[in-house]
Amino acid sequence: MNRQIRVTVAGAAGRMGQEVVKMLAEDETLVFTGPLDTRVSDAEIDQQLREMKPDVLVDFTTPHTVYRHMEICLRHNIRPVVGTTGLSSEQLQDLTDRYREAGLGAIIAPNFAIGAILCMKFAAMAAKYMPHVEIIELHHDRKLDAPSGTALKTAEMITAVREKHKQGHPDEKETIPGARGADFDGFRIHSVRLPGMVAHQEVLFGATGQTLSIRHDSINRESFMPGVNMAIKAVMNLNALLYGLEHLID
Repeated sequence: MNRQIRVTVAGAAGRMGQEVVKMLAEDETLVFTGPLDTRVSDAEIDQQLREMKPDVLVDFTTPHTVYRHMEICLRHNIRPVVGTTGLSSEQLQDLTDRYREAGLGAIIAPNFAIGAILCMKFAAMAAKYMPHVEIIELHHDRKLDAPSGTALKTAEMITAVREKHKQGHPDEKETIPGARGADFDGFRIHSVRLPGMVAHQEVLFGATGQTLSIRHDSINRESFMPGVNMAIKAVMNLNALLYGLEHLID
């Protein structure tokens, strides 16, 4: 039997963190070493990590803290699995370079739900043939970033294959600013924030005489756990930073 993977969790008291802790307890190949309190000084964090000796840090915290946490992982040779979105493109590139230089595995995923990953991949497949597209993402009203990391990742995957052009009537005007959503490379992203929602995304395509809708709904936070589990095990075999769980799905 392979050695068990030792895992600590930043944000363990949060809604996602609690689900991660529960998932770890149900998998005998994973060991929960305890929560990591990152609200303290770097010296105190260093002491926690020396005592717990984790292989992996799972991070579901806030956009304001995740960059610091990934720097701490570099210092301690710990492999992070990060579900926190909101890193800037500059921060992401900096971390990509530093993890590659260190030869250390890391995974940052805007979404860990397998269905959401398939939704993104299917959207990228469709955009090659139906380039008129808009993204509507819907989340709970406590989410800090808009648009969601999932919507941004989907948009990036679409842009990579889509024939670039600006959609809509060339003379269209917004009578209320923002009514058409955010412009991303010529198409639109719309963010909805309402209580009662968890995480939802619909990608709409239009063409002559037809439409296509690709939608994914996470009904509860348990939906993310199979992806988190897969990422924890996969990151042990990586030697660089991987952005997006779609790279682990054929």
